[in-house]
Amino acid sequence: MDNLENEEQPLYTLQFGLLCLSSLLFSASFNMIIPELPNYLSSLGGAAHKGLIIALFTLTAGISRPFSGRLTDKWGRVPVMAIGSTVCVLCGFLYPILSSVSGFFLLRLIHGFSTGFKPTATSAYIADIIPSNRWGEALGMHGLCFSIGGAVGPAIGSYIAQAYDLNTMFYSSSAFAFLSIIIVMNMKETLKDKTRFSPKMLKISRCDIIEVRVIPAAIVTLLSYTAYGVILTLIPDWSEHLGIANKGLFFTAYTLASIGIRFVSGKVADRYGRISVMKVGLVVIAISIMYLGFGDNIAQLVIGACLYGIGTGIFSPAVNAWTIDLSLPQYRGKAMATMYIALEAGIGGGALFAGYIYHDEILRIPYIFYGNALVIFLAFIYVIYWNSKNKKNKNLL
Repeated sequence: MDNLENEEQPLYTLQFGLLCLSSLLFSASFNMIIPELPNYLSSLGGAAHKGLIIALFTLTAGISRPFSGRLTDKWGRVPVMAIGSTVCVLCGFLYPILSSVSGFFLLRLIHGFSTGFKPTATSAYIADIIPSNRWGEALGMHGLCFSIGGAVGPAIGSYIAQAYDLNTMFYSSSAFAFLSIIIVMNMKETLKDKTRFSPKMLKISRCDIIEVRVIPAAIVTLLSYTAYGVILTLIPDWSEHLGIANKGLFFTAYTLASIGIRFVSGKVADRYGRISVMKVGLVVIAISIMYLGFGDNIAQLVIGACLYGIGTGIFSPAVNAWTIDLSLPQYRGKAMATMYIALEAGIGGGALFAGYIYHDEILRIPYIFYGNALVIFLAFIYVIYWNSKNKKNKNLL
């Protein structure tokens, strides 16, 4: 009876809509400063360390995941989401103050806590309010809103930086995050057996770090998201090399393409299975990364961005839903934290790899893209291997 009632629950409720709007604003907040950060770091004297812009951010995001997962499962989804947005508010005001290379890198570390907290609790919240047979669709629609924030954020950020100055851009970032907090704090908590916050909740044991049931999803996520770390590190300079004034153009094109495909990709993952959809997404991502390496003009950059957006729009809802499929209800926070740890490790590893090889030598960028396409291919091979092995185990049973 409960399952039947669950299946009849509507997807597009006010609660779900508010959650999506909050994530859109949150995504816009931290994404709007990314295209301008490489040049900003160069102006501070840290041009040789551009790979750390993303790597440090993802380091603390990954470190914080076990804590956010535990707090999500114990303290509640809403307060953990609010903490993530609050970090963005504070960092936006601190970038203009800590205007040295060391201060900048310290802030990148602190800023990473934002994505370490909010997406973990948000995914668990979605799993709480949406019936299981529509998780793919719901995560796809939420990802669509997050992607819209990722599209408008860089474009708005670059516009503000050009029309006014970088400090105004940083303050605008804080304003977007503050609006996200207001929405979250007026949402209903969905964790039924929540407990009052206690410092003991921050005590993490080995079993709190990783949810072993979702390790296959984590491996695929880690390998696939190296591409995003490479893109975040190299595309701003590559755009400038190609004569593009607004460094947010790539991210806008990529996100718009991602938005378009997300209208259907989640539903397809629910109907035809996560594995099949993930394989298609990985193939498109690998092709897009190769194409970016071959491209040497604005049109090709935009086409590569659109292909990458389509690939991630297909892949992301499927791998998120697969993670929830593999987890147990009482450990959803930890499961999503595990997947996001892998995501941050992939982004950070890709950024470090790109920054180390690049070293401000613009002609090295295409070769970095080619190398990363091979990593995406490894993710594709692993998905095929896992699926084949799983089918054999089922046959044995």
